[in-house]
Amino acid sequence: MFKLNGTVFMPSVLTLVGIPGLESVQFWIGIPFCAMYITALFGNSLLLVIIKSERSLHEPMYLFLAMLGATDISLSTCILPKMLGIFWFHLPDIYFDACLFQMWLIHTFQSIESGILLAMALDRYVAICDPLRHAIIFSHQLLTQIGVAVTLRAALLVAPCLILIKCRLKHYWTAVVSHSYCEHMAVVKLAAEDIQINKIYGLFVAFTILGFDIIFITLSYIRIFITVFNLPQRESRLKAFNTCIAHICVFLEFYLLGFFSFFTHRFGFHIPPYIHILLSNLYLLVPPLLNPIVYGVKTKQIRDRVCKIFHFKYPS
Repeated sequence: MFKLNGTVFMPSVLTLVGIPGLESVQFWIGIPFCAMYITALFGNSLLLVIIKSERSLHEPMYLFLAMLGATDISLSTCILPKMLGIFWFHLPDIYFDACLFQMWLIHTFQSIESGILLAMALDRYVAICDPLRHAIIFSHQLLTQIGVAVTLRAALLVAPCLILIKCRLKHYWTAVVSHSYCEHMAVVKLAAEDIQINKIYGLFVAFTILGFDIIFITLSYIRIFITVFNLPQRESRLKAFNTCIAHICVFLEFYLLGFFSFFTHRFGFHIPPYIHILLSNLYLLVPPLLNPIVYGVKTKQIRDRVCKIFHFKYPS
């Protein structure tokens, strides 16, 4: 790495600041973050074990939930160990290529999670609006195909972000990243060259994946609500709603946090940087923490299995 006209040419190592403006209290911030990570690992791992061991849960809704749990474990593991290394052990340096790899993993797993939420919404749509054909449509073969398609869509659409950085951006103002992990725009903004194409492609990926998924999830639930409200019996309506509540909670939690973080990062010029970084961190940490809790509380089969494992009674 050497400097030319005040810029750094192809830095081999980047330095992650952590949370700009809160460096003096990062050690303490790491404690709740670590607790959230451990809880998320435990909750999602327990969810995976329960779904794998209980044959009655080998249904599309629960298999999608298992995919979501595995994605949550992977997503939180991509950022927390390195983040805690910065907060607790003063290890801010990361190789440039390792930073790009972390960026690819984070944005890929985010996109996979969005795709799984769409698949879960479509599963609920068919289960409620066309229940007689649900088992035929959502076969195990289709579930495998959906899992592969969601993963490939995310991996292939995110990959050009790295290629554009690696091939187009050679000179950087600094090697210091004002973030606690390698976020796409945080790295791109370091460049001393034109970054318009990188910005446009980043927005294209965000709106292609998240925008597409949100539109179809919303349309699915509009159809579900219309069908449910037309059911003649009140008990049938409540039962149908109850199967959707957990997914709606997870859907709102993921996308509301995501869009709030996305727009404050790009357009919230008057918001302090540490607010941006904290929101970004919470966006990646809160869903893996809450998802198993929400599904554990709202899904009777999972709740009963957890109670059986820990030998306590849950009021029905």
